[in-house]
Amino acid sequence: MGMKQAAVIIGAGDATGGAIARRFARGGLTAVCVRRTKEMVQPLVEEIRNAGREAEGFGCDARSEEEVIALFDKVEADIGAVQAVVFNIGANVNYPISEMTSRTYRKVWEMAAFAGFLTGREAARVMLPRQAGTIIFTGATASLRGGAGFSAFAGAKFALRALAQSMARELGPQGIHVAHTVIDGAIDTAFIRDNFPDRYALKEKDGILDPEAIAENYWVLHNQPRSAWTHELDLRPWIEKF
Repeated sequence: MGMKQAAVIIGAGDATGGAIARRFARGGLTAVCVRRTKEMVQPLVEEIRNAGREAEGFGCDARSEEEVIALFDKVEADIGAVQAVVFNIGANVNYPISEMTSRTYRKVWEMAAFAGFLTGREAARVMLPRQAGTIIFTGATASLRGGAGFSAFAGAKFALRALAQSMARELGPQGIHVAHTVIDGAIDTAFIRDNFPDRYALKEKDGILDPEAIAENYWVLHNQPRSAWTHELDLRPWIEKF
């Protein structure tokens, strides 16, 4: 194995996840871009490579213990030492409580909480022998407050935040930086553009979050000296109430 270093982005989607992958690749790490299928991340991998950086794409169901274990084993064996891991899976749904099915609730929990546990555990497993690394969990407003209709999403995001706190207290003294970000506000995505045009119109006033700006903050977290580590970082546009 060479001296390459890898950044694993679970949920390397079209907006925030893709921006994070590009930023870590620009910083000299091999961006390991992970989504449900390899085909979904190929355009991002090609974009990063075309910019002269290194990237690899993987398909992985982050809710599957076997697949997550295999993913980290393969990255360590074939690509390089995992220096950074970002868990960036969405799972935002809104239903009145009387219409929330147990199947939906469980699926949201599996995507946002259980998959976060599997990712965090495997990240810790490969980082602990080196006593170094960064693990970042992407949170949301719902990590702190359960809004009307967000029973499943808030429950899962509260659980993810608790996981991040527990891991930070356990792994921090062993050289591993665990951070949780609270992304509070609309992000510049096709979903917001197509479904919330009024909110998207605020883009020109810097009223929605720029994925590249979010990614820059993640890169800063990764490079913080351990004498001044941030555990929780909230990011919101200037117009957002909080």
